[in-house]
Amino acid sequence: MAKDRLNPLNDYLFLKVMGEKGDEEQLRSFLNAVLGRKGQDVIESLEIIENKTIPAEVIGDKTSILDVRARTGRGERVNIEVQLRNLGNMDRRSLFYWSLEFSRGMAAGQDYRESPNVIAVNIVNYEFIPEVPAFHTSFHIWEDTHREILLTDALEIRFIDMVKFRRLAEKDIRNDPLHRWLTWFDRDSPLKLVEEVIKMDTGIQKAEEKMVYVSIDKEALRAYQMREMALSDWTSGLNHARREGIQEGRREGIQEGRREGIQEGIQESMRKIAANMKRRGVPIDQIAADTGLSVEDIAKL
Repeated sequence: MAKDRLNPLNDYLFLKVMGEKGDEEQLRSFLNAVLGRKGQDVIESLEIIENKTIPAEVIGDKTSILDVRARTGRGERVNIEVQLRNLGNMDRRSLFYWSLEFSRGMAAGQDYRESPNVIAVNIVNYEFIPEVPAFHTSFHIWEDTHREILLTDALEIRFIDMVKFRRLAEKDIRNDPLHRWLTWFDRDSPLKLVEEVIKMDTGIQKAEEKMVYVSIDKEALRAYQMREMALSDWTSGLNHARREGIQEGRREGIQEGRREGIQEGIQESMRKIAANMKRRGVPIDQIAADTGLSVEDIAKL
């Protein structure tokens, strides 16, 4: 893909392309693709709940959330978040933002039976839920022993794993609209493939037109670059913390090993490394991958 193509999964750009008034067509197209809505179930209309002002300090804050919010014509509330970095808390974080959206939909004195269904869609750019090979996962509330019994359809949380999607040997852009959308979102997709999916889908065509418009808006382009820089700084800081934690842990573990024997020293070194990485804010699953310790053991440190 051309190097000068903006990254559609930059969360600021995603918000500008999919989450402002006038972006209803592309957002509706994307949601129908994610939710598999067809025929009578298709989302015919929706209202974007626009975040009208995004201060510069929010754009430059690597921890801030820039999400897209909408209400469908059926009254469902939707929250979409793009997360490019693994902070080790996506499960609980998504549940928290789902609960915020659910409470926003409840008016004082309203009957609970009138509470809205809320759908949270999370697009992540790292491997999430490695036990499941599929790139698209969907969660609801089921009874533990009778999995066919759904407590309520009010909760629906979805994750789209871009890493797993990229691993697909073949993308079914002819028959699967979600494959078309994710191909367009992927900055590394070949240019010819991107051009092909744009021609195939009017929603994607609208998104491309909006992205081009944003790219020539100097203020919006500067905000996009600020966001890219903030995310790069976050990655650099995390990698530095990881290296420092490993080095410090090794030094401390070696000292322990001299006293307690080689094998125990190796284990103690791994625990010291893990503890230091944890103190420096490295995600637990990354610590587990680097040290070989279990997530449970790391949580106890």
